[in-house]
Amino acid sequence: MSKAVLMQGNWACVEGALYAGMRFYSGYPITPSTEIAELSAQKLPLYGGKFIQMEDEISGIAAAIGASISGTKSMTATSGPGFSLKQENIGYAAMTEVPLVIVNVMRVGPSTGLPTASSQADIMQARFGSHGDYPIIAVSPNSVTETFTLTVRAFNLAEKYRTPVMFLTDETIGHAREPIVLPKPGELPIYDRVQPADGEEYMPFRVEPGEIVPRMPAYGRGFRYNMSGLFHTETGFPSNSPENAQAQIDRMFAKIYDNVDDIVTYEEFELDDAELVFVTYGSTSRSVIPAIKSLRKQGYKVGMFRAITLWPSPAKQIEALAERVKHIVVAEMNRGQYLQEVARLVKGKVPVTHIGRANSEILLPSEIEALAKEVLS
Repeated sequence: MSKAVLMQGNWACVEGALYAGMRFYSGYPITPSTEIAELSAQKLPLYGGKFIQMEDEISGIAAAIGASISGTKSMTATSGPGFSLKQENIGYAAMTEVPLVIVNVMRVGPSTGLPTASSQADIMQARFGSHGDYPIIAVSPNSVTETFTLTVRAFNLAEKYRTPVMFLTDETIGHAREPIVLPKPGELPIYDRVQPADGEEYMPFRVEPGEIVPRMPAYGRGFRYNMSGLFHTETGFPSNSPENAQAQIDRMFAKIYDNVDDIVTYEEFELDDAELVFVTYGSTSRSVIPAIKSLRKQGYKVGMFRAITLWPSPAKQIEALAERVKHIVVAEMNRGQYLQEVARLVKGKVPVTHIGRANSEILLPSEIEALAKEVLS
């Protein structure tokens, strides 16, 4: 039996990335994500991979995109200010459908903010940060162990759907130290992008019958093709046709939203008879769970719905909650970002309340318990 090892969340992210096949990391050190770069620099050479510390955040994501196009699973990591700088290239990766994992160890903002303090205030930026209409996948872990397994899943989703995937952790999870049993090779499934067959008449943005996304060969290894941030045809060359632009953006959205049952994951806790449900995610769920346990002992019918996949949101599940509970409370470390998405899905069928703050102080179980009693009184 494998032994548990004590590991911080940022290290678990690197271990999960290596397990998934990450062999290239480029980035720029920034608190509280720096340990991801440090461990990647130490370990990637041992796996035959490459680590490059770039001159800034923009080049950090640009290099990772280039490495992915060249056929190498790639990752970059940052925090708030760096995440802002990466947004233009996130849009480029979405448009060119480049598999990539982007880790944001969230801290308090805006601007420099509180660099060593925890926050969940980049949730909407992860979804809408770059200009234009594009779909995105974003996931958020709540423990060191889940940081490992969800990093593996983030790479699988990036490869399967040819998309950048946002990995939204925070200072609390990134620097938490917990025992973790690392899985052996082969225990977790690994997905690799589909390659075109040798001799195939290859179109870089043509979707073959029965497949979800275009096949993606490593650039420069037997296939010549063009990639552009402009709207483009199946050939990869630019087109300014409105009809082509509509078809391309519709396909980009369809590959995500037609497959939400495969993409979206979540956790339910004490929901069977719950009258009040806390919708939460990430580190805040760790305060919600003990509050629910205490409330249950006192006879209150409360439960938790934890979104593990934040984008696309678990829309069907939240809409179903609104049909059978009396009240929903959104708990998060910001002033109400995911509240907006939950309220949109609930459509006024039940009251939706928010508990959260953006000053670096985590929500305490006692505060959550007090609000539940107030709502149910």
